[in-house]
Amino acid sequence: MSSDAAPSYSLEYAWRTDRGRVRAGNEDAVVVDPELGFLIVADGIGGAQAGEVASALAAEVIAERFRQDTAYQLHPDTAKTFVETAIEEANISVWRLSQIQPDLSGMGTTVVAGAVGLDWLAFAYVGDSRLYRLREGRLEQLSRDHSFIQEVVDQGFFSSREDARRYGIGENILTRALGSSAKVRVASGLSDLACGDIFLFCTDGLTGMVPEDWLCQVLVASVGNDLDPAAEALVRLANERGGTDNITLALLRVGERLGQAG
Repeated sequence: MSSDAAPSYSLEYAWRTDRGRVRAGNEDAVVVDPELGFLIVADGIGGAQAGEVASALAAEVIAERFRQDTAYQLHPDTAKTFVETAIEEANISVWRLSQIQPDLSGMGTTVVAGAVGLDWLAFAYVGDSRLYRLREGRLEQLSRDHSFIQEVVDQGFFSSREDARRYGIGENILTRALGSSAKVRVASGLSDLACGDIFLFCTDGLTGMVPEDWLCQVLVASVGNDLDPAAEALVRLANERGGTDNITLALLRVGERLGQAG
């Protein structure tokens, strides 16, 4: 990272991916580069190894974009557009490969990616992999699922996801994913950074198993400790509660403002 774009805060990263207790393979992907300040989590969709191919390819394409051009680090709006464009390019790559290889037909992946700047985080996503921010003990979901259950709640058919679930609407019906067509609508956003913030990027193998208040408790308990044990604890909780899907997460913690430590 160039000195002009170096973050104003000390940063700590941790990441994990786990097959879970039920699936034969792992169709998730995670790429984190603490040096360049980016995080990518993807959850593949498709039969055989197709989902694994889709998530790995998407993460690789996005990571390569970050590594080739670091100009995005200089301005938050530029970074947000940059992450969106990188995901759009990943979508084209996944879609094209699915078109030319019959055994990969229909493959796709969700993705959530973030880029850290001076005092901000730019992020973008497609699907139901999520981004949360813990700030002052409160866990907030910064992303919004591209799923059928979220849509019917947003449109007012149900007052909550719990009500929709009771009606029989499943959690895993996506309305957007990379690879389903040549174009995809990418959602994006910006967050400021504050000392003590923890950002959690994760697949639904975590959120489908571990309630949000439990996620919050684990992250709050990590204050004053390394992030790695928190990452391990989240994976362990998901497995203890069934581990029915692959479990992948990346954590970013914002430390003290540089030059003001002590």
